[in-house]
Amino acid sequence: MSELFGNTHLELLDAQITAWLLNMKERNDTILAVDRGEIGEHRWYVRMHGEEKEFTTVWLTLGQRTLRFETYVMPAPEENAEQLYEHVLRRNESLVGVHFSIGSEDAIFLRGELPLRMVEEDELDRIVGTLYATVERIFPVIIRIGFASRFAE
Repeated sequence: MSELFGNTHLELLDAQITAWLLNMKERNDTILAVDRGEIGEHRWYVRMHGEEKEFTTVWLTLGQRTLRFETYVMPAPEENAEQLYEHVLRRNESLVGVHFSIGSEDAIFLRGELPLRMVEEDELDRIVGTLYATVERIFPVIIRIGFASRFAE
C-alpha cells in the first residue's frame, strides 16, 4: 500500500505543483492556461493548444496517496466501436505510466497516477508531455475510426 500523506505535506506539494505548472507555462508556448479547481481542492487544469487536436486539457488531482492525471481524448464512437476500442487497447501495450480507458458516456480518456513520493518537476513535465504527445499522435487515427462516415469522401 502506498504511503498516506497528511495535510501539511499535501499543502507543500500543492504549492510546489502550482509553482512547477506556472513555470512550465512560462517556458512553453503550447500551454495556454493553468487553472485551479474549486477552493480547497487540490486540482489543476493545464490547457494546451495542439496541431492534430485543437485543444488538450490535462487534469491533475492530488490525493492523499497519489497524483492522478487524465485527459479527455474523444467522445464515444458513433461507429466502429469494437475496432476503436481494440486499437486503443493495443496502444496501451506501448505506453508507459498512462493507459487509455472508457469514461463517462463511453468517452475515451488517457489516464494514470503516480505515488506522491515520486512527484517532482521532471515527473510533472513527463506526465504533461506524455499525455499531450500521445493525444497528438493517436487522435487523427482514432477520430477517423470512430467517426468514419464523417471523413468519407
